[in-house]
Amino acid sequence: MERKYNQIRAMLSISKASLKSITRNPSAVVFNLLFPLIFIIVFGFIGGGGFSVDLAVEEKSDMENPVIQSLQNIKTIKLKTGIPDEELKTKLEKGQIDGVIGITKGFVDNKISYNVNLKTSSASMDRGSVIKMILNDIVDKINLSKINIDVPLARLNEQIVEGRKYKTIDFILPGQLGFSLLSAGIFGTAFVFINLRQTFVLKRFFATPIKRMYIILGESFARIIFSIFSAVIIIGIGNFVFGFTLVHGFVTFLNMILLSIIALIVFLGFGFLVSGIAKNEHAVPPIANLITLPQFLLSGTFFPISNFPSWLQPVAKVLPLTYLNEAMRKIAFEGTSLFGVGNDILILLGWGVVIYLLAAKTFKWE
Repeated sequence: MERKYNQIRAMLSISKASLKSITRNPSAVVFNLLFPLIFIIVFGFIGGGGFSVDLAVEEKSDMENPVIQSLQNIKTIKLKTGIPDEELKTKLEKGQIDGVIGITKGFVDNKISYNVNLKTSSASMDRGSVIKMILNDIVDKINLSKINIDVPLARLNEQIVEGRKYKTIDFILPGQLGFSLLSAGIFGTAFVFINLRQTFVLKRFFATPIKRMYIILGESFARIIFSIFSAVIIIGIGNFVFGFTLVHGFVTFLNMILLSIIALIVFLGFGFLVSGIAKNEHAVPPIANLITLPQFLLSGTFFPISNFPSWLQPVAKVLPLTYLNEAMRKIAFEGTSLFGVGNDILILLGWGVVIYLLAAKTFKWE
């Protein structure tokens, strides 16, 4: 009796061979592991560059006063306006902003007086102290400028809110992990299938009973295993060496890994698309860079999207890596579950559907 051909065993054999090939490829190791680790180590040690503090202004705050005018002239202070008060409270507790100021205009003995209400967080005590020092200096100068007054023109009141410290590594690591997954999905997949096509390995597979779907699954499975291994190392070094925040410990780590798998499956579709468009290996980098570089620069990998010019922010919010980065940060620092970032995952999956439909049209076996 003829033995039935085992498609799963054949797929796993392809995965094993492909995984060996990946680990022997220096560029795969550099892009998936060393490249993001270099950035994590740099930002972990130096903390991200020039010093500045983010000071948000409450929605109902008086804006036409000498305190705000003085703050606008100080380069160290980055004033943020237009953020809802509820969101301000959350951002302050999480250390995503360094302070919140609200100024009310009143009258004492028929004379104008400004109450300057400052809220800082225990999550950012050092920066909160800088803000308080600057405001004390501004208030003193304003009061000294008015001679022969019984009532101070401005008063400073401070409130400290309990919060969790938001470190540079808490922002940088998810972005680097996201870019590592994007690079692995696009460059790795595109190069391997171009190579298999040019060396006629795919044609040789056609001489065996294995189905085409299992060839793709086998190669993809190997790519996922290697990339998840890289993700584990990146998160582990970030956590144990630089104190990267994992709010719920192993549960948070597991959610990050599961999200990485979902994102990688989507990004593999970009790789299939590039391999279908590119005619040879030399054509892969230019095409792949058109997809990866805009996302690397505009998806909040290094800087918050809110810091971008207003005309550029809508562009950033279209890119799939943006939603992966945001979801990773919510899971790691805020302790959100996968269901809590459901909208971000749905947008990623939506991109996946579109890309796989395009890839199915362009992918070539010969």
